[in-house]
Amino acid sequence: MSPSVPLQEMIRAIRSARTQCEERGVIQRECAAIRAQFRQADNDGRSHNLAKLLYVHMLGYPAHFGQMECVRMIASPRYSEKRVGYLGAMMLLDENQDASLLITNSIKNDLSHNSQYVQSLALCTLACMGSAEMCRDLAPEIDRLLRSSNSYVKKKAALCAVHIVRKVNELGELFAPAARSLLSEKNHGVLHGAVVLITKLCERNPETLERFRKSVPELVHIMKGLVLSGYSPEHDVAGVSDPFLQVRILRLLRILGHNNEAASDAMNDLLAQVATNTDSTKTAGNAVLYETVLTVLDIKSESGLRVLAVNILGRFLLNNDRNIRYIAMTSLQKIVGTDHIAVQRHRGTIVDCLKDPDASVKRRALELSLALVSASNIRSMMKELLNFLSTCPPELRAHAAGGIFTAAERYAPSQRWHIDTILHVLTTAGGDVRDETVPNLIQLITTASELHCYTVHKLYRALLQDISQQSLVQVACWCIGEYGDLLLKGDCQEIEAMQVNENDVLDALETVLQSHMSSPATRGFALTATMKLSTRITENVDRIRSIVSIYGSCIDLELQQRAVEYNALFKKYDHMRAAVLERMPVMEKNSTGQTNGEPAGELVKEVQPIKVSQDKPSTQPPVNQVCDLLDLLGGTEETTKPSFPPAQTTDTISSPGGDLLDLLGGLDLTSPTPVVTPITVYEKNGVTLTISCEKQSETNLTVTLIASNSTNADITTFNLQAAVPKSVQLLMKAPSGDCLPACNTAKITQVVVLNNPNKVNLKMRIRVSYTSQGSTFQETIQVDTFPECR
Repeated sequence: MSPSVPLQEMIRAIRSARTQCEERGVIQRECAAIRAQFRQADNDGRSHNLAKLLYVHMLGYPAHFGQMECVRMIASPRYSEKRVGYLGAMMLLDENQDASLLITNSIKNDLSHNSQYVQSLALCTLACMGSAEMCRDLAPEIDRLLRSSNSYVKKKAALCAVHIVRKVNELGELFAPAARSLLSEKNHGVLHGAVVLITKLCERNPETLERFRKSVPELVHIMKGLVLSGYSPEHDVAGVSDPFLQVRILRLLRILGHNNEAASDAMNDLLAQVATNTDSTKTAGNAVLYETVLTVLDIKSESGLRVLAVNILGRFLLNNDRNIRYIAMTSLQKIVGTDHIAVQRHRGTIVDCLKDPDASVKRRALELSLALVSASNIRSMMKELLNFLSTCPPELRAHAAGGIFTAAERYAPSQRWHIDTILHVLTTAGGDVRDETVPNLIQLITTASELHCYTVHKLYRALLQDISQQSLVQVACWCIGEYGDLLLKGDCQEIEAMQVNENDVLDALETVLQSHMSSPATRGFALTATMKLSTRITENVDRIRSIVSIYGSCIDLELQQRAVEYNALFKKYDHMRAAVLERMPVMEKNSTGQTNGEPAGELVKEVQPIKVSQDKPSTQPPVNQVCDLLDLLGGTEETTKPSFPPAQTTDTISSPGGDLLDLLGGLDLTSPTPVVTPITVYEKNGVTLTISCEKQSETNLTVTLIASNSTNADITTFNLQAAVPKSVQLLMKAPSGDCLPACNTAKITQVVVLNNPNKVNLKMRIRVSYTSQGSTFQETIQVDTFPECR
């Protein structure tokens, strides 16, 4: 192929290449010929060769050797060469390359050229790749062109000024007077550039924003002219007069009216006209209406206008275009907290969107439906949400279950309805619920004493039908262990009578113990439930003893430890078995989400966040649950003493659990409660992480990390990792969750236990990672000073 072939011939040769290797060969030969011609002093085909080189660059091949040729062609007096040279500069140069500084003088000269087309070339190039230094040097020229009489030049100068303001913020003051004068122009292109420039100036400088608020009537007049004007073929798009300019003006009005009563009042009538007169059957009209809605919701608008905006979003929900439905639900999600009643009118349409096949629309509909749940519609909304839960995709099941739990806890009309709802969720999506679901449900069941018989019968039926849902099985085992005597009576008035004997109950628990689907934690629940039944039945105690003894040699250490301790109860401490395995007292949840396992009038003590006796025992188990069975095995000297606040009734402990405390002897029931002074160690992107300490002994320290989210969007995949010096032992317990709800509505708690036997200076490095609004963040924090605790 000859290097002098036209551009069309080169393109044809490249496209006809059958392999990538052949294509590279064609391009390499052509680039070599272009280089040779660039070296020639007398070259009439420079623009022709540079055009071919730009096409090569567009294909992704190196073309940097053409940068200096761009500089030479920009300085050429011929317009045809200038045009290709400026195009090459925009494609091959950027502000970080030294060659870009060489064209500054040429751009300055061309900005003063007598041809508007040469001026426009220079303006477009500066707006595309101008560096901060170039912007400072050429800003006076741009301000001069903003005041010229040529509309073609002024609209390009306005957009070039936008680039300069982005690069050098302090130059905005230079363009403010000229920008305001451009609002009196009739040319739509100039008006569009002026509105974009004013918007950028207002976003960058609060003082400029205050000055431009005086221009609101002028902007309102321009907008009214667009809305009420007749057909104009030059600006009409699908029956809407210049929707691009309308959208820009509405965005500027949104900025000017934000938190300003006077500016908002000046534009209320205009926004009502736009909302009622714009055609919503075309995409251009919907774009204008959407910007109108955002403006109404962001300024201090009248209540009737806000209702009109919500109704427009409601019409968007009926649109066949999924993109429009998606942005409608996204907007409704932002305002449901402030205009809840107005959004409630479109509840039926929102619920129907749960059936949409598109995953994004379905997710937004779920979030909005959960936000619409209230005390007045809890039954109807929960029915829809439970139906959705049974058919929703796996990736939404956990989110739906968590939202249902939160709504049911907040607005439950009765305890029975609350329990039935949670059991329905566990039956449908038990494998996707949060870890705290099981202890929270157990706490709810213990408080509903009149429903114990109903609950244990219902859970026993569910256990017989399906043992694959681990959360449901764990709750069922706990209830059978606690209220097995009520199950055996069979006289439950709230549910259909079911005759159950002792063997049936033990068969169900043994099935859970032997199932391959049961997790170690579930087997622990089932084994403890079996053991508790030994004090609630009379004829099958020997069978229970044999079941427990089998797991004394289990490979799972947790299950083995439980079985060995239970065997000791049967043998050495059989006289204590009834007291140790008595029914759990009511667990009351306090404001911090913890429970109190002591009934009124008995000893009150601090406990860990909701734990039950069938769960894994902690290093500090509550006394009344006697999780370690008071060291019945003997021979262990590392018995952990429970922590008590100052006792007021230490001499009148009358409960069976309290009598057992005397068996150990020497228990200090008056140890002081630690005083925790939290400090903030991380505060960024709306996420705040505080740390507090609780000293357990001279060498043991419990560190509590609490994270909160002050932004308006949920934060997901929140994770904390910690590292300490090698001489310090670290144990991180399971966090309370991995999702931080918006607006500080909930927090994530992570407990870290430190053992410092050598008493070295404690240091901790914490890694925080999370996802917010589609972006992933990861930070590392060094904690050298821990909060004081006594």
